[in-house]
Amino acid sequence: MRDVRAEETNCEDHSHDRCRDLLRYVRWTDADLAHLRALALVARPHFIKITDEFYERVREHEDAHAVLRDDTQVVRLKGTLQRWMETLLTAPRDKTYCEDRARIGRVHVRVGLPQRFVPAAMALMHGSLARIAETLPNAENIRSALTRAIDIDLAMMLETYVEDFVARLEHIQSAESMKMREAFEREVRMRADALERVAQVMVGIDPGGVVLFANKASETVTGFGRDQLEGELFVERFTHASGRDELREAVGRARVDQGGVEWTGTLETRAGHTRLVRWRFVPSADGAIVLGTGEDVTDEQSELERKIRTERLAGVGTLAAGLAHEIRNPLNGALLHVTFLERALARRDSPENEREAVRAVGDEIRRLSALVRDFLVFARPSPPTLRPINLNSLCVRTLSIFEGDARAVGASVRQDFAPEDPSINADSDKLQQVLLNLLRNAAEAVSSKKGTVTLRTRRRPRHALVEVEDDGPGLPSPEAPIFDAFYSTKPNGTGLGLAIVHRIISDHGGTIEVESAAGRTVFRVLLPATWG
Repeated sequence: MRDVRAEETNCEDHSHDRCRDLLRYVRWTDADLAHLRALALVARPHFIKITDEFYERVREHEDAHAVLRDDTQVVRLKGTLQRWMETLLTAPRDKTYCEDRARIGRVHVRVGLPQRFVPAAMALMHGSLARIAETLPNAENIRSALTRAIDIDLAMMLETYVEDFVARLEHIQSAESMKMREAFEREVRMRADALERVAQVMVGIDPGGVVLFANKASETVTGFGRDQLEGELFVERFTHASGRDELREAVGRARVDQGGVEWTGTLETRAGHTRLVRWRFVPSADGAIVLGTGEDVTDEQSELERKIRTERLAGVGTLAAGLAHEIRNPLNGALLHVTFLERALARRDSPENEREAVRAVGDEIRRLSALVRDFLVFARPSPPTLRPINLNSLCVRTLSIFEGDARAVGASVRQDFAPEDPSINADSDKLQQVLLNLLRNAAEAVSSKKGTVTLRTRRRPRHALVEVEDDGPGLPSPEAPIFDAFYSTKPNGTGLGLAIVHRIISDHGGTIEVESAAGRTVFRVLLPATWG
């Protein structure tokens, strides 16, 4: 297995020399740094906007977006990018600067950012800063210095990809790797072409639990290159830390069980995402090698859960419709009579306790009538009328309606919108109903502590993301069936609000999920986008 830290230390010994060569090659002078520092004085107020726009572009491309774990990481990366711009424009080109640039490149390599995105990203940053430079006196000299500075940084970062490739090539060609490959070639290489064509993950595992062979699908699922899988311990690359002992036992049993062993568990990709994989392990004739076949069932499992929930909601909806029609007419009649009694008692100046009793009956009948109305909305929904809408604009309108609810419980409202307004095809009225329901639930959750409700939008490669987050106590249980009809965590809740939300999102071809812990609950909605 590779000692990555040792490799990085050795590489850093050469970073400064290489950087100095580049600076000398482009004729870098103190005057260039002075020009960039003049640009920094004007550009600093734009750093946040440039950074936001940069990461919105990243979110639109699957290969680049795949290296992002969550918004917490994005916030941290935005800070790093702003610091990079600051040092690009102000820092002396000394040893610290050179080593920092090489370190940034190695981080890109480590997280699996495809190399092609590095020059593309630098071009975006160059364009943003160059437009600011155009507004300054001496713009031509500033642009020239900026171009050379960007080119030096780009060369330093791309050099790290070369270093990584060379290190991996040496690892593959090592005697140990060659020995492992020879052993496996006798059993599997004659079928390598066939293995490459299958969609499932296929790996060969030696007696020490080391990966001898991994096909193309293995790279796709894990995010690691094949040369970063072969020669590594199987359980460390192909399952989450909590499942390693169980997976190791399954592979061990497969060596003596000619019928094969099945196991399902999660793995953490190179970018930190979680995938659910269903494995089958079978031994070679002599039991020395185990061939593992894995199928990524993450999307299949999510779709199955969504289908089961939708079918359950549909069945409950049919029942609700029947009950609603049977109950609505008697309730309307009872409400008319209660209203008549209320007026009669008021005219006769009847005792307050009698009038209060009638009001209580009337309030309960009205509550039941509202429940019946919700039943009908849930049971017989009208299909959405899809039209192009701007998501940020819809969120602004929704928040203006929600302000009164937030004030009533003392909740603070925070908006965190994508810099570029996501465009989607949606029914704006129904989507507004979804957002209001989620926002009001969040406001109720923070009412006891006068907490904060956040409405967030983001762009994804093929979807628009909407999140409603609160800092309340969280759900009683992360497994609670909150999208099921008639399930409610509120004492007087009908249990239909989130069921209706789920149906509306499903009718839009989207998905909704919840992530909850004490101090943070996030409802996450993904809707098909009109870009990508």
